[in-house]
Amino acid sequence: MDPNALLSRLQSLLPPLLAWAKASVLNASTLTQLAVLGATLLLAGWLAGWARSQLRRLMHLRWMEAQRELIERIVQSLTLPAAWLVLAWVGLVALQRAEQPTRLVDAGVSLLAAWVTIRFTSLLVRDPVWSKFIAVSAWILATLNILGLLGPTIAVLDGLSVQMGHLRLSALLVIKGVLSLAVFLWLAVLGSQLMERRIRTLPTLTPSIQVLISKLLKIVLITIAVVGALGIMGIDLTAFAVFTGAVGVGVGFGLQKVVSNLVSGVILLLDKSVKPGDVISVGSTYGWINSLGARYVSVITRDGREFLIPNEDLITQQVVNWSYSNNEVRLTLPVGVSYRSDVRAAMRLCLEAAAQTPRVLREPASQCVLRGFGDNSVDLELRIWINDPQNGLANVQSDVFLAVWDKFRAHGVEIPFPQRDVHLQPSARLHVVVEPPDAAPDTAASAPESSQPPDSGKEPVPPHRRDGDDA
Repeated sequence: MDPNALLSRLQSLLPPLLAWAKASVLNASTLTQLAVLGATLLLAGWLAGWARSQLRRLMHLRWMEAQRELIERIVQSLTLPAAWLVLAWVGLVALQRAEQPTRLVDAGVSLLAAWVTIRFTSLLVRDPVWSKFIAVSAWILATLNILGLLGPTIAVLDGLSVQMGHLRLSALLVIKGVLSLAVFLWLAVLGSQLMERRIRTLPTLTPSIQVLISKLLKIVLITIAVVGALGIMGIDLTAFAVFTGAVGVGVGFGLQKVVSNLVSGVILLLDKSVKPGDVISVGSTYGWINSLGARYVSVITRDGREFLIPNEDLITQQVVNWSYSNNEVRLTLPVGVSYRSDVRAAMRLCLEAAAQTPRVLREPASQCVLRGFGDNSVDLELRIWINDPQNGLANVQSDVFLAVWDKFRAHGVEIPFPQRDVHLQPSARLHVVVEPPDAAPDTAASAPESSQPPDSGKEPVPPHRRDGDDA
């Protein structure tokens, strides 16, 4: 294209553009709205700085120190946009009261609302899927509001409806219900977590009661969230009475174990038989309780494995709680000494070995008793006490046995091993037959295969039958 022609074309377009700018941009209403946005931005910047300084002074409070990191991130990210949003909304209301055009300020408020929503959810919602979903929804609503399509879109969604008896179910109602349920459930879970942290700080409540109250609060909040979402959708809760029979049948046949575990979990929390931190043994599983759930109990063993034991098993099976009333546990260690050793000295050395082991308690005192006289040893039993079973039993037993071994070797105490003595009766006759080494083969070779000793009186053995075969 000829440059001169292009230049002339642009010059011809310049007067209409200037006229449009003068009519649409450089007019009193647009400049007023821009001034409102600029003034609110400056004021929001000052308010954000003042609010940050005031919050720094309050950081020494106890409840704020526990959430210091989260509060600082919220203050740094949301103070300016939130203040600007509030002030811009106030300016929008003022312009509307003055019957002035508000299209530009309305668009700014929509964008600021989307900005604040996205930043707030990115701080509190850690799930990337939900965070992205909320961000996309916020931008879509802001775009529709700016373009003036939010009202028509709502009308179209409300028109897509289905009538089911007295209930009118539309696409708009479903979207509102899903969004309300998601928000209410998130708030319920967040509220239950905050209250659970607060409950755990109460020293007057036992761990089992703390877990029980936390679980009940969580169930109540989730129930309120679901009922609230159904109420927003306009669904009458009495309509669910029809399904109670089906639910009862389902519980009776398919959910027996689930309901049993739930009820068993409530019983465990109420009777305080187990609590977080207890050291228990269930079958072959030995470890300490990490947490109590609605369906199972988390037990961590010494090797780091975590077993999820159903609550029903703790109710129906025998459970050894090593720290039920207190943490003191007695361990019995069998020790055997030779019959040639000084038994009293061996018992004294066992007590000295237990005393020099760090984890063995001085009170109650250790004891060493004689249990009996075995086939190969004098059987002793060393009884020791510990108060930290969560740190393991086999390791402290090993330490005591090693100390006993060192004491016995240093003082000449013999630890016997199984042995047998063979006694020959002096009156028994012993017949010894000595044959030349080469006499047996020659005799065997010269004798016929079917021949028998003259005085045997037995039938000849067939050649194909081996010694030891049944006749």
